[in-house]
Amino acid sequence: MNQGYAENLRLAFDTIRTHKLRSFLAILGVMIGVALIILVVGLVQGFRVTVQDEISAEGINTAWVDRFSQGPRNGRRPKEERMRKPLTYEDGVAIQQECPAVKATAISIFQWELDHEAKYKNSVVDSVDFRGTFPAYLEVYSNATMKVGRFFTEAENEHRENVVDIGEDIVKAFFASDDDAVGKEIQVDGTSFRVIGVFEKPIAGFGTNDQDKRVVIPYYSFTKLYPASYEIGIRFLAYQGRLDQAVDEVTGILRRMRRVPYNKPNDFVITTNVEIRKQFDDIISGVVLAIVVLSSIGLLIGGMGVMNIMLVSVTERTREIGVRKAIGAKRSDITWQFLFEAMALTGTGGLIGILLGAGIVILIPMVSSLKAEVPVWAVLMGFSVSVGIGLLFGVWPATKAARLNPVEALRYE
Repeated sequence: MNQGYAENLRLAFDTIRTHKLRSFLAILGVMIGVALIILVVGLVQGFRVTVQDEISAEGINTAWVDRFSQGPRNGRRPKEERMRKPLTYEDGVAIQQECPAVKATAISIFQWELDHEAKYKNSVVDSVDFRGTFPAYLEVYSNATMKVGRFFTEAENEHRENVVDIGEDIVKAFFASDDDAVGKEIQVDGTSFRVIGVFEKPIAGFGTNDQDKRVVIPYYSFTKLYPASYEIGIRFLAYQGRLDQAVDEVTGILRRMRRVPYNKPNDFVITTNVEIRKQFDDIISGVVLAIVVLSSIGLLIGGMGVMNIMLVSVTERTREIGVRKAIGAKRSDITWQFLFEAMALTGTGGLIGILLGAGIVILIPMVSSLKAEVPVWAVLMGFSVSVGIGLLFGVWPATKAARLNPVEALRYE
């Protein structure tokens, strides 16, 4: 039986070689469909890796507290959210002091409604990420590491010193090098600050925004600059393996601090990077599934083209089929001959599509800042689907060939 399969496979490839142009046109749809699947899956996978790297860099054991729910929304926020009290400095202190599972807490202060401006001599950088915080910022934010210089101390915070740590893109706009930045005086919203450190550039966010425009000063220096209107942000770091416990503790503390009645929902939101990663993975899985389904439509069209070519082939080779039957070939032999031919056609198209799609995916990171990679499962799926298309759409032509009457087939001109 195995020898018969090998013979049928050889005959299938002989036919493909004999009719090269017709075979190429038959597999074109399958080839393009598989190439598109590999290309899109490669791009989506690269995007997924980029985001997961960023989430990991942010710290898996970290979570942050917000007054409002995050994510997309239609129109204005619900009235209940708009009426919520802002987070306070005291909320952050209570989290640090009364939550045993919390290792460190970073309390930050912002002025979101202002478009902050950094200036050095005649150079200006708009829309900088300007905030005040505590020294714990370095411990809580995993992507906050110093490249040059140092972070400010608690003493500098207590004394409201005008010192600042800046991001790499601020340095590039103002100075010749990172080392050259340390010790210089820059202005932020018209106030002079002495640069004492430069941050290491973090992983690009979501494959699009790779700028690091952080301008970080001591918390109390910020309150000196903006004594009235500001917004508080709280982020905390849990001990290893105790993130869920930390979230429960923080929830209880904040409900008490914000006087939330026992029968009312939280008037704040706690988000962890673990939740974000899971939500993102769910979204990506849905996108990949939708892409595969849409690409399958193209593969089905390609399969119909293969079936049409195979039906033409059966008609052209009617006499050949009659000869094979006359010398003892069984119906199953004829069936498998044409099935193998159809699967060889679509399988070859699938292989070419895989090589084409993978080649483009490999080139993308070389010519752009995007990440892209081809997972093994996509290659196996692409090839399996292409062969399966041949098997599915080759059944009718193969059955038609196997049912030919040998006497009538031999008399066919």
